[in-house]
Amino acid sequence: MRRAGTSHDPRWYKDAVIYEVPVKSFYDGNGDGIGDFIGLEQKLDYLQKLGVTCLWVLPFFPSPLRDDGYDIADYCTINPSYGTIEDFKRFLKAAHDRGLKVIGELVVNHTSDQHPWFQRARHAPPGSPERDYYVWSDTEELYQGVRIIFVDTERSNWTWDPVAKAYYYHRFFHHQPDLNFDNPAVMKEILSVLDYWLDMGVDGFRLDAVPYLVKRDGTSCENLPETHAVIKAIRAHVDLRGPGKMLLAEANQLPVDVREYFGDGDECHMAYHFPVMPRLFMGIHLEDRQPIVDAIEQTPPIPESCQWALFLRNHDELTLEMVTDEERDYMYLAYSQDPQARINAGIRRRLAPLVGNDRRQIELLHGLLFSFPGTPIVYYGDEIGMGDNVYLGDRNGVRTPMQWTSDRNGGFSRADPARLYSPLIMDHVYGYQSVNVEAEESDTASLLYWMRNMIRLRRLFTVFGRGTIEFLAPSNRRVLAYLRRCKDDLILCVANLAGSVQPAELDLGALNGYVPVEMLGYTEFPAIGELPYFLTLGPYGFYWFELQRPGA
Repeated sequence: MRRAGTSHDPRWYKDAVIYEVPVKSFYDGNGDGIGDFIGLEQKLDYLQKLGVTCLWVLPFFPSPLRDDGYDIADYCTINPSYGTIEDFKRFLKAAHDRGLKVIGELVVNHTSDQHPWFQRARHAPPGSPERDYYVWSDTEELYQGVRIIFVDTERSNWTWDPVAKAYYYHRFFHHQPDLNFDNPAVMKEILSVLDYWLDMGVDGFRLDAVPYLVKRDGTSCENLPETHAVIKAIRAHVDLRGPGKMLLAEANQLPVDVREYFGDGDECHMAYHFPVMPRLFMGIHLEDRQPIVDAIEQTPPIPESCQWALFLRNHDELTLEMVTDEERDYMYLAYSQDPQARINAGIRRRLAPLVGNDRRQIELLHGLLFSFPGTPIVYYGDEIGMGDNVYLGDRNGVRTPMQWTSDRNGGFSRADPARLYSPLIMDHVYGYQSVNVEAEESDTASLLYWMRNMIRLRRLFTVFGRGTIEFLAPSNRRVLAYLRRCKDDLILCVANLAGSVQPAELDLGALNGYVPVEMLGYTEFPAIGELPYFLTLGPYGFYWFELQRPGA
């Protein structure tokens, strides 16, 4: 077995397992009903034991919280509900002391309409540098044809401001005006924000909504060359701070467009692979590997220093923007028969409810996530099978308090239950009395124990984060099989996408004499011969084999 790269490797992100954590939802350290950095620091031992290597902390800046913190009112301090700068510094040091990286969230496309920049802009005269921090127009006619992202709530990408007596542009909610990157002063401000947090020791940033930074009339206002020039300038500035700082692009686009955000290795280090996620669920529901194989094989090559970020679920809806209309209709039918679960072009559900709380499907999906090319991201609570509440509105149903114990408030807070920022999950299947960390830590057969084992196993093999992938073509389409290679390492992964036992005959003649060693139990299987290699897989079962050379 081979150990992955160390935390001192400048490309540490290629071997990482990232844990996505909202501060307000994880643990309340001061008893006011809202999670904070004091509480997050207290739970670092839990995260270290889980085996993750990097924490992606959702926005923690002052904000009106009309979009869960993505409407930032001040980039250079902490939301008082989450603590102070000193609390953050103590948390950051404690994480680093445990070998955990920490990446923050930088919303570069827009601010809150409560940000001092916008308040100053709306009072400034037209054409002034202060006004030009944002994008203004006398009419709504500019940028016609640009798609509206939040189709459920916004009728236009323009909103009239009575103080400025002009329309301002927003790609998201109307209370999130877009910054104007044609103004050099805006770029200077953003670089100053980067410096502030990098000097404090943050290891990188997720750059939110990067495809929309620069606007040009007559275009889709997405993926423009000028936008890539902005990203290159941000990357060059970050590189001046020394090696090991990482930028992760959030671009909900097709892979051929997202590929451009890597540049020649001079833009973002990482980017999300959005199309893989819905096709994993589609492949399992159809019991057919083709949607998954197509999504991976249609992914363009990327620079050697770059990496895809993979996830099953996150803090938003399961987005269906990057699938065909037919695929979207199928996903709605298969995974959201309750219309309340649908929002925008997606499904607002956590992982466990999506698959009917089927433990075998949860394990299979993580087995695929951890063995595909890229860096996996685990959403808080998914390691214990947390549920959701689609009736809380917007996407708040997948952002409920972490369930630590079966005690009052699920062990999340000592506050009066009425003071909690959100109700806990209380139904009989996913309620905190049934699903919580304490119960699963006392059960070696629990999902939490299984996740810990899988995360640590993945970290032992650099091939998962850095290797190539080659799909096999067994005649049984319910079986997904692929080889992962990296230098002398060779891994065979075989998965059953069906809810029934399935046979598989694999053409491994080129590996005649190699011995498959099953990696979970380190069990040696019969050597590969000239004939097709035969396996039987249980419902939603999967194998990871380390293929050892003859005589090794």
